[in-house]
Amino acid sequence: MDETDALNVVALRAIETADGARTLWSDADRAWASRAAAEVIGEGGASEAFLARRAILAIERLGKPYPALPRAVRALHWRPWIGTAIIALALALGFIIDRIGGAHTINVLAPPVLALLVWNLAVYALVVAGFIIRFGDAGPPGPLRRALARIAGGLTRPRGGGPMRPSIAAFAADWAQRSGPLYTIRAARVLHVAAAALAVGIIAGMYLRGIALEYRASWESTFLDAPAVRSIVAVAYAPGALLTGITVPTADEVAAIRAPASENAARWLHLMAATVLAVVIVPRLALALFAGSVERRRASHLPLPLDEPYFQRLLRGYHGGPARVRVVPYSYTLLPAAIEGLEAIVGRSFGGSAAMLLGPSVTYGDEEQVARQQRSTDSSALVAVFNANQTPEREAHGAFLVTLARQRAGAEALVALIDESAFAARWSGKPGRIADRRAAWRQVCDEAQVPSVFVDLAAPDLAAADVALDLVLGGQAQ
Repeated sequence: MDETDALNVVALRAIETADGARTLWSDADRAWASRAAAEVIGEGGASEAFLARRAILAIERLGKPYPALPRAVRALHWRPWIGTAIIALALALGFIIDRIGGAHTINVLAPPVLALLVWNLAVYALVVAGFIIRFGDAGPPGPLRRALARIAGGLTRPRGGGPMRPSIAAFAADWAQRSGPLYTIRAARVLHVAAAALAVGIIAGMYLRGIALEYRASWESTFLDAPAVRSIVAVAYAPGALLTGITVPTADEVAAIRAPASENAARWLHLMAATVLAVVIVPRLALALFAGSVERRRASHLPLPLDEPYFQRLLRGYHGGPARVRVVPYSYTLLPAAIEGLEAIVGRSFGGSAAMLLGPSVTYGDEEQVARQQRSTDSSALVAVFNANQTPEREAHGAFLVTLARQRAGAEALVALIDESAFAARWSGKPGRIADRRAAWRQVCDEAQVPSVFVDLAAPDLAAADVALDLVLGGQAQ
């Protein structure tokens, strides 16, 4: 998934995950977004294309009542103009440095050229050392890269948002984590180009001003003599000498230009320019090209955890069509209020267009009744419903789950749903009794290798049931 699509998907995921009460984005809205995206992408389309289209449609609709959402999405997009401005500023900064050693005088030992060479060599040494120490793994970004990524990528907490504020804050935090590797390598690319632009500006400024002014080369030092200075410049400007064929001045020639003496600086300018080209401009541009190739790969393949329950639920509905959930109560006749609560849970966890097929209650001890009923070849999931008032028995309830598991056929998931409505009301003042009963049910379900979820069907906590079923369904889908 590319960067833009991933940004939209992460934004919508934050909204749909944080809005547990469905006050901002109802179940009907979610079902519409899935249905409309499926119609646009078509049957058999790629999962990522479906999720991306769904996010675009949803954000467009959500943006009308909640304009803070699209503003937050735009704010977290990378701002290319900031990188361009930094590069232009570096070029201008290099160009306007005209006092290199003194007025119209180049001190062959003074900044900015030697300082520029030392700084870049130190950067290369740190990059190589870090690469070796980490055995080739990418290290944490430096302060400059972190700052540029935060500024250009908008990775700061968005302000405002009204009722959307918690969702937008969650979105910003999630996107900062997922886009971090992309934004830091992009910042690295910008900084490499900016360093090259600074060097170009320095050299271009010296040459352009050298047309109208005569630069003189000289040097002075409290501690160094001519042979020492000659050794320093011979090493510092060796790449320039190799590229241009200009010989570094001898010790006698260096001694002859000790201040206040000087000479025309043309050959020194050529040595400096060629050295900066070899040591700064070319390596920095090569590093920028490498960072750019990594950046393009990351921008076009930004990974999202499609195996998470949130995405799995959406993709089940897209690839498999509306879910058909077969509900099989065991020795339990569901009251109308419990059926209504069960329908709400199914709609929430399996999608608003899911169909719930409520079968007859299986008689206690007659586990083979399941085998005599129609097989679940057309069901997306099987839900066995138990009454928590009953004491779970391995030979009865456990055997029923084992039999149901054998008859699940094409159903992707099998879940044991234990209704605690009556039991919790009966023992509301004794939480230990409720915990013990839950432990007993979990043991029986675990032995049958069927995950269990506890709910109050008379007054279900839809958000909690949604989270619990997401974990169960996501685990069985893997």
